[in-house]
This record gives sequence, structure tokens and C-alpha cells, in this order.
Amino acid sequence: MIVLGIDPGIANTGYGVVERRCGRLFALDGGVITTRPEAPMQIRLAAIHRRIGELLDEHAVKLISMEDIYFGKNASSAFMVGQARGVVMLCAGQRRLDVMSYTPQQVKHSVCGTGRAPKDQVARMVQSLLSLDTPPHSEHAADALAIAICHLNGAPHAAAVAQSRAVPDIDEPDDPDEVEIHDRRMRR
Repeated sequence: MIVLGIDPGIANTGYGVVERRCGRLFALDGGVITTRPEAPMQIRLAAIHRRIGELLDEHAVKLISMEDIYFGKNASSAFMVGQARGVVMLCAGQRRLDVMSYTPQQVKHSVCGTGRAPKDQVARMVQSLLSLDTPPHSEHAADALAIAICHLNGAPHAAAVAQSRAVPDIDEPDDPDEVEIHDRRMRR
């Protein structure tokens, strides 16, 4: 399975394409989509949309995993991150791809074993998990690769849980009188 991890932002959108094959994780691509601060917002969003579309098509991505919006003290920053997330979701919707969201703590816990891991620890763990020669060149790319890893590491477990909860199709009788009720209580 090939997953595109996204660390959304207007100025810098990190991306990481990771594949799980034969139980191992492989980095196929990673980097940062950078937009010029002086460019109008619609041009910046269009640039993010165009590059995400290229990545989806180039790597035959099956799912996008993305970091949730963190609502800190700066609401306008969260609003702009939301716009970048919307553009990524539009790309996914145009291709009928699922999008999964993870909190920063979920991603850090999945990759490092603790939800409070610092950025440099995340980058080193991404390097180790993907057998890279060096850590990713930017925090945004490292975060995006970690987000993809988070999904891929949890996906086999989630699929097994979903399968175990699946209810088989049962033919419902058209007439409620056709239903037989069997009382299994013990009689004394």
C-alpha cells in the first residue's frame, strides 16, 4: 500500500510518500511544497493543489494521511492550515481517495513511542524506520513521512479490527411472521 503523508501549511506543506511492501516500509518521495508569502492566497493554494495532484498521480497513492489542525493561541494560523488541508482533501476527493487524520501526539507516539517526542527525535526515528542514510532535510518532510508511517503502522491493526467487527450479510425475511424465535433458556 502506498500512502501520502501530509504536514499541511500555506507557507510550507510537507509531503512524504511511503510504501509498505512485504512487511517493510520504503520512502518513495519526500519534500516540501513552498509558496511565496507575497503571492495571493488563491495562487498559493493552487500551487499546493497542483503539486499534491502530481504526487498522487506519479506514485499511484491509495490513501492520504494528514495531520489534524492544532488550535493553539494563533487562530489565523489554524485557519490558514485549514485552507491547505481543504486543498489536499479536494485532491483526494477528485480521485476518490480516503483521507485519514492523526493528531501530532498520535503520530509521535506511533513513530517514537511517546506523544511528547521532540522534532529531532521524530526525524531520527523516520530515518531509522525507513532505512534512510540521513534524516529528512526539513522538519516538514520528516513530519509528513512520520504521518504516513503512523497510518501504515496502524493500518494492519485497523483492518483486522474492522474485519472482526464485520457483520455477514443476512437475508431478511419479507414477512415478519416468517421469523422463528428459538428460546435457549434452560428449563427446570
